[in-house]
Amino acid sequence: MIRVTKIEERSKTVVIIDGQVSADCVGVVETCCNQARSNGKPVHLFLRDVSSVDQAGQTLLARLAAEGIRVVARGVYTSYLIESLTSTATAPGNGHHRRSY
Repeated sequence: MIRVTKIEERSKTVVIIDGQVSADCVGVVETCCNQARSNGKPVHLFLRDVSSVDQAGQTLLARLAAEGIRVVARGVYTSYLIESLTSTATAPGNGHHRRSY
């Protein structure tokens, strides 16, 4: 189960994910992020209340980060997971920072 919320801010679009990021929902997350990118503003993907991320979800998150979407998370496990997935996608000092909310 997943819930996706999109918030349009002046300087960015925030896509918020609650639930599980699994093979069943990676298409939904990817579509939402692609639609958010279409407005030309930076996209932030916020994993707010994510209980689990399977291998397909991890692959998607790493790919989105590599494509320039800023992926952030709340929670110790999810923040650690995002850090490990995106550390190779974004080099230190290039303007991409990950943080917990």
